[in-house]
Amino acid sequence: MTYQVLARKWRPKRFADMVGQAHVIRALANALDSGRLHHAYLFTGTRGVGKTTLARILAKALNCESGVSSEPCGSCSACQEVDDGRFVDLLEVDAASRTKVDETRDLLDNVQYSPTRGRYKIYLIDEVHMFSNHSFNALLKTLEEPPPHVKFLLATTDPKKLPVTILSRCLQFNLSRVGTEAIATHLEHILGVEEVPHESPAVRQIASAADGSVRDALSLLDQAIAYCGGELALEPVAAMLGTISSTQIFGLVEALATGDGAALLQRARKLADSAPDFATVLNEMMVLLQRIAVVQVLGDAGQDLESDAEVARLAGAMSPEQCQLCYQIGLIGRRDLYLAPDPEVGFEMVLLRMLAFRPATPGERSRMGGDGVA
Repeated sequence: MTYQVLARKWRPKRFADMVGQAHVIRALANALDSGRLHHAYLFTGTRGVGKTTLARILAKALNCESGVSSEPCGSCSACQEVDDGRFVDLLEVDAASRTKVDETRDLLDNVQYSPTRGRYKIYLIDEVHMFSNHSFNALLKTLEEPPPHVKFLLATTDPKKLPVTILSRCLQFNLSRVGTEAIATHLEHILGVEEVPHESPAVRQIASAADGSVRDALSLLDQAIAYCGGELALEPVAAMLGTISSTQIFGLVEALATGDGAALLQRARKLADSAPDFATVLNEMMVLLQRIAVVQVLGDAGQDLESDAEVARLAGAMSPEQCQLCYQIGLIGRRDLYLAPDPEVGFEMVLLRMLAFRPATPGERSRMGGDGVA
């Protein structure tokens, strides 16, 4: 049997299967169940968050043989044909390959004709921002007075490129990036069903690397399963992703907290041996500093991760002032890293700046005061 990639195998077929986007799903479900259906929907958002998938589920809900509902049966011929991509009244168009106005007009010439076998004729136009101005004008004429049997489902990653005349005639839904925890939970579920042994920290690494994109997470998961030989472990996954281990990040921040310059440089240079992206290292340090700051403010209430014992220890080792100052220096250092003669040199200077501006502890201040007495 031919292997099917996880992103296709686990593509949602019902609203309930979607990961995240609860605000969009609720609005669409209410519209379907109440019969308050608009003639044009625009789904916006970054790659891999579910724009086209939501549009296909909506198309299925509109044409299900059991009636218009937020819960299409999934078993009738219309539902199955939509899932298989062969439903005759669902016309999927990639706008990037149909930029000429003549092609758009040819496509829209059939709008006036009734659906062949479905309840609605649906035009699903992906990356609609790639249309030319003439193509938008042709689409606008149809959107102004659409036939009752036609629905337009538009998807784009760049809504700013759409004319306001198009935007004003659509119901717009912005799909947000999916949270790391939600993606990690989804991946763990898939790995359980697929019977793939795994370590939870490795799954979280993949979820974090996906940057809010469920499709990217599934593609990375496929890659990780192949790379790790069928068993996901943290170390090989981190090597595959080129990420830095949390132990190394904790080590750098610990050296800053204790004011140990020698240990700080030793750990920084050992880290440099793996040729990391130093901007990413600074990002990871700032994420850790934020967690430390939360624990310093909230105490035990701010602890909710596996490594919280280590975070709590660091929160006690450095003052809130030092934590905030290191965060600000890291933020500016990451921004200016490209100005350094070499990324490694720039990274070391950011760490040394954090160390140089480290606030004195009460004991250090009292010693300095004593030294100044005549």
